[in-house]
Amino acid sequence: MTLILQYLRCLLCNHYNVPTTLTPHQSLAWKYSSRTALDKGSSLYKSKSAYYDILEVSPTATHAQIKTAYYKQSFIYHPDKNAGSEEAAFRFSQISEAYSVLGNKALRRKYDRGILSQADLQGTSKPAGRESPGSGQQSRTRHPPSVGATQQNIFDFDAFIRSHYGEQLKREQEIRQRREEIIRKKEELVEDIQLGRMKEIAVGMMLAMGAIILFSLRSSK
Repeated sequence: MTLILQYLRCLLCNHYNVPTTLTPHQSLAWKYSSRTALDKGSSLYKSKSAYYDILEVSPTATHAQIKTAYYKQSFIYHPDKNAGSEEAAFRFSQISEAYSVLGNKALRRKYDRGILSQADLQGTSKPAGRESPGSGQQSRTRHPPSVGATQQNIFDFDAFIRSHYGEQLKREQEIRQRREEIIRKKEELVEDIQLGRMKEIAVGMMLAMGAIILFSLRSSK
């Protein structure tokens, strides 16, 4: 599984033309990575452009463009890819928060109008659907999970791999297996040829030695 993930990382980085590790330039270019902001609680929703800047898309971007940008950014800063990096974890949290808003049409409209609230962000962690009778009071008294706790589940590597690169990965594996088989057969052929030549040389040397011995015997008579 580790080898497959490494292969997919290279594949995705080539597809999106992005680096596989955090660089000093990326660290300086990130506009909203202040640790103070995280400690005080996320206030990105108060800015009219923060979420768009985080995903590096235009405010006029389509839903498909936002989704693609989210995959790109979250792949770069995913915690599984940057183990032990607090900066990557922090940025991934911001990326997830940005997509939880911009990926939701209703929340995006509120955000664009400047009326998005912290309660709206917390509401993104609640499952959609109607509440059963009598559950209203329970839902009001239940503390909603934090945004960061649920945003880790937004990016599903397995689903992303299956939906975008399943067939391509299968073809690449088949091609690699065929290539390895060809290389193996070539190596076997080379070994057979070398072994055959060694046998020919050995037989030639034995014949030469036999001829020399016969010649010596005849000369002695």
